[in-house]
Amino acid sequence: MKYFKAPGNHGRPLLTHADRVLVTGIYLRQVCPQKVLAALLGINAVTIGEAIREPRALMDEQKITLDQTTHYFSQAQDLHDWLDHGAVTSQMHIFQALTHPQLTGMPRRDFHARAERLAIPYQALLEQRRHHRRGGDRRPGTRRGVFPQKITDIDRILATVLAQRHLCNQQTLADLFGVSRGTIRNAVDDVLPLLKQEGHLPEPATRHFATAADVLAFVTGASVDETPS
Repeated sequence: MKYFKAPGNHGRPLLTHADRVLVTGIYLRQVCPQKVLAALLGINAVTIGEAIREPRALMDEQKITLDQTTHYFSQAQDLHDWLDHGAVTSQMHIFQALTHPQLTGMPRRDFHARAERLAIPYQALLEQRRHHRRGGDRRPGTRRGVFPQKITDIDRILATVLAQRHLCNQQTLADLFGVSRGTIRNAVDDVLPLLKQEGHLPEPATRHFATAADVLAFVTGASVDETPS
């Protein structure tokens, strides 16, 4: 994405149709929340929300889905640094570390393939829940919600796999992902039934870690040997 500041021009739209499709695609891939897009473009969050609303509705009608990225940026500066210099954020480091085969029990390519398969029914589950809370279909013209979470759906799938392997307790996982224990608990409650439906229940690991630092120290020491355990 080329970042820029959207100019105003005598009541004309700040974003072109192409810009709105681009912004919507970036948002739906969960690259960053709306506040980061607003900061990058130099416009307010309300304008971003309105820009996303119509393209997203059209994509829903056409049943167009986008894969989620593992590069999630919670701050505009992090995205600037990655675009300009390829700088790796702490979130990328954590994801790379936690997908180590000796933690997940499977090669990274297998984990990513499984996560991509689970992401679709997981999103369907979330939409079904929102539908139940609304008591019906979303009314035409209403705004869609933002992504308030600090982790992506793929992170939640990863956390569930690690939790099921009993590598550490949920508080340690919360510390690793930088979220609350409740976020991890909710992720496990949502994703575990989907893992069971797929017929994949991760086998318990042979190691148990008491703290987040212990997990990361182990991965650093195990970086040479990527054989699942």
